[in-house]
This record gives sequence, structure tokens and C-alpha cells, in this order.
Amino acid sequence: MTVARRTRRKDIFKELGLTPLWRARTEGHGEKAEAAVEPVPGSHVGAREDRRTRILRMGWDELKASVEGCVACPLFQSRTRTVFGIGDRNADWLYVGEGPGAQEDATGEPFVGQAGKLLDNMLAAIDLKRGQNVYIANIVKCRPPENRTPTSHEAHQCEPYLARQIELMKPKLIIALGKVAAENLLHTDASLGSLRGRLHQHSGIPVIVTYHPAYLLRTLPAKAKAWEDLCFARHTMQTLLHSEN
Repeated sequence: MTVARRTRRKDIFKELGLTPLWRARTEGHGEKAEAAVEPVPGSHVGAREDRRTRILRMGWDELKASVEGCVACPLFQSRTRTVFGIGDRNADWLYVGEGPGAQEDATGEPFVGQAGKLLDNMLAAIDLKRGQNVYIANIVKCRPPENRTPTSHEAHQCEPYLARQIELMKPKLIIALGKVAAENLLHTDASLGSLRGRLHQHSGIPVIVTYHPAYLLRTLPAKAKAWEDLCFARHTMQTLLHSEN
């Protein structure tokens, strides 16, 4: 390769954010030769940062389309449908769960089935209703196989999507449903029990942690604690609204 072609090639990779080009020494015909090892697009730290930057500039429609076509983690290989989120895009209340289950994967809507019915009842208990001043989303937009917990890599790849949803929506209060939601929103490995009953922050927005509806279906005694969390959330929202007046 001529010097001019090598220079042009380096300039192209630099423009794409794929530099530096690392060179590995190889043996050939008794003499040492240098072979360029070209970076794989998407594998460079800068490329990952560029993806996040692009996502954080998207509007609602472009963001939804990006989620539908996302192949950033292995979950895309087994999904039926992506689950973007549902509700009022100008909502004061944002509820964040873990990830889609089998029914959510089939319908493309978060929190359907028995867990969804229970969440609707929880909303009704504090005079809220799905789609009215409420938005519902998840940490990951694709169903993990066998409903397993999302890996840290899967959650990390989906994080810019939820971050952009939050930035566009500007909710007054976020309710983290379950340990996985709490861990990823608050960047903590503390127990759910230790996180309940107090206010946290995510990007300057108050966060309240409570149990996931699916857990409440399996653990009936925890429903009383979840009711305490709901009352705390309602009181917090009233305080936030009052402070604006």
C-alpha cells in the first residue's frame, strides 16, 4: 500500500471515530512485516459513545423506531416484539419495571397479564389510571429468555433509550418497581428493603422504590408494605405539586 493510500485510509477511520489503528508484527519470508489490525465498527469505545449521543438527540418517533430496530445486545435474537413503553408522554408519573415477559413480548405493551392487572389496581388505589398522567416503561425493551434477570450488559445497552424517554417526558416522580429497576436507576446494589421508604434521585428527579407487581403476586404479605410505598408516593407528588404553586 502506498504512503498516500495509507494516509487517506487513516483519515477515513479518524473521521469515523475508529482510530487509533493498532499494528501487529507478523513474520513473513524471513523478514518482519507489519499488518494493520482494523477496528471493528461498533466495538470501539468512541463508537458506543456516539450511539448514546445519537439516541439522546432523538424525538419520540425516531426513538421508538430505533428501539424496534435495535440489535445492540443478544436479546434481539429471541424477541417477538420490542416493548417501548406506553402512556402519557407528558406524564408526571413514570413507573419503571424490569423487562418484558412472555405476554409483553407478544403484545408489545408493558405490564399485561396478572402483573399488569395488579399494577392497574395499584394505580387506581392512589387515583391514577394507565395512560392518564402515567407512563410505564422497563429497564430493557426486549424480553430476556425464560424471563431471567437482564444482564448488566443488556441493561447498559438499553439505558440510553430510557434516559431519553425520561429527558423527553420530564416526569415529576419515578416509581422503581422491583430490585432490577432500583439497581439500574440508582446505580446501587443495596437491598430493596433498605431502599424503600425514602426519596432517591435519578437525573435530579425524585425516585421511590417499591415491589414489582409480579413479586407481590407471589408474596401476599408484601402487599401491605407496597401500600405504604404508594401512600408515600402520593404524598410526595402532592408536596411536589404544592411546591410549584
